[in-house]
Amino acid sequence: MSDSMSRRSLCKWSASAAITTLAGLALGQDPTKPPSPVEAAFTRDYPAPDFNPRWKKPQINRTMLQDFVIYAHSDLAMTKTLLDKEPLLINGVMDWGAGDWESGIGGASHMGRHDIVEFLLERGARIDIFTATMMGQLQAVKSFLKLQPKLIDSRGPHGFSLHFHAQLAGKDADRMLKYLQSVKRVEMKPNPFLQKGSG
Repeated sequence: MSDSMSRRSLCKWSASAAITTLAGLALGQDPTKPPSPVEAAFTRDYPAPDFNPRWKKPQINRTMLQDFVIYAHSDLAMTKTLLDKEPLLINGVMDWGAGDWESGIGGASHMGRHDIVEFLLERGARIDIFTATMMGQLQAVKSFLKLQPKLIDSRGPHGFSLHFHAQLAGKDADRMLKYLQSVKRVEMKPNPFLQKGSG
């Protein structure tokens, strides 16, 4: 790499870092700490509902929920530890931004972590079509799609499709993919989590 290329790259990186820091300061964020979520601006332009929530109980701590969802992607021991500490995490969901909702079981599902999904189901996690697909539950997936055929186009956390989840179904992957392809044929790309040997 030439000196001019190195300098150019360094300048671009420095400018990017400066802009990110200034943006964080403008939002009132400490540049020495990881960024925290910012709620989208909102003004109600419709009548307020007649029902007013009472908020008698505190919400689950956002940091703890965030950690639980992250650990549920790949760390069974920490998933158990946090769930023992706060059982209400089981069905908590994080909005990673722009409505990218994810629960612990959702994270474990798109990573192909059958062990974590089984544990969460035993503890009362809500199953959905993405988890059923990854777990190879063909009859359940057929029932979901019979109930609403347009679910074939639905997207799970981070936009992962049913076909993506089917690739992680272990011994049932070929059967699940064959069925989903019979409903809607899509171009299949290698699943990066399968290549890492997850599941």
